[in-house]
Amino acid sequence: MLMRLIVLMLLALLVAAPAAEAQTALVVSAWGGNWKDSLEKVVAKSFTAKTGIPVEFEVGGTIDRLAKARVAKGNPLVDVTFTTSHVGRLYISDGLIQPLDMSRLPNAKDLAKEAIRSEYHIGVWAYVYTVVYRPDLVKDDITKWSDLWKPSLKGKIAMPDFDPSHIITIAALMEGGNETTWEKGQKKLMELKPQIAAFFATDAQSQDLMKTGQAPVQVMLSVNAYHLIDQGIAVKLVQPTDYPGVVGIDTMTVMTGTRKADAAYQFINMALARDIQAELVKSLKASPTVIGTPVPANLAGQPGIFVAPAQWKEKGYIINDEVRAKNLPAWREWFTSNIVKK
Repeated sequence: MLMRLIVLMLLALLVAAPAAEAQTALVVSAWGGNWKDSLEKVVAKSFTAKTGIPVEFEVGGTIDRLAKARVAKGNPLVDVTFTTSHVGRLYISDGLIQPLDMSRLPNAKDLAKEAIRSEYHIGVWAYVYTVVYRPDLVKDDITKWSDLWKPSLKGKIAMPDFDPSHIITIAALMEGGNETTWEKGQKKLMELKPQIAAFFATDAQSQDLMKTGQAPVQVMLSVNAYHLIDQGIAVKLVQPTDYPGVVGIDTMTVMTGTRKADAAYQFINMALARDIQAELVKSLKASPTVIGTPVPANLAGQPGIFVAPAQWKEKGYIINDEVRAKNLPAWREWFTSNIVKK
């Protein structure tokens, strides 16, 4: 009887141990692939070494993770969420994230002002969507957005269909509008339709289209272009001379209702330390958001890499987050009906 009792107690301890560990771990919601890998090896590893708190990741797409957060509202399954700056506005409107206490984030004091997206979410890194092409397959130099309309590029271009914000905004700017008056660019976009060879829904599809040469010109995330270069694919990122690349800023938030707010703040603060920012730049080929972060010489000043405050305006166009969050469903519907469909 005594032996049976001891066995039962040991089994109970074994069952309880993983549960206890899960309760003490900080849970971070982020994208998968190199995004999660970089956060894990650069930020989480240092965070755990300093605090003793393990970090677990929930990975998924931007909208999928938002949907999960909505279901778990008030009793979140994660403590820190990484999301795009405009989708962060949806987290705010749904009451899913809490206002940030900046006094608990001393490393945020040197954030670029563009990285402070609201009192609820702040940027951890940035990049641009710009024109990327393979010079070995495209004879003419591409130096500006308007080059996409050249007859020589007919049937050679690919762009994302899941979020057409970038090309919609650029077309509007070309016609004297902007993201608020985006309809001004509709005719211009219709003129671009014959140029398009393919659309992509994932980073992997985008890279495959470029590697195979099926679409040697793309409206592409700068991070992905640098990844292709690392793989030995000779692509060129354009610093457009007519309108800047469209900036994306990925942000960090603390979930409403988290019981690990102190650890969440420590994690976010660590991600903003200059040495950590420098490692994220190397790992992701994305721009730091903390002014004064050292950047490798081969990246400094390149598309999507901002090393000085003025470059955020000179070399990037930032779409208004609220306008983008509100209009994206309508943009996607119009783009699908008029551009994606044959």
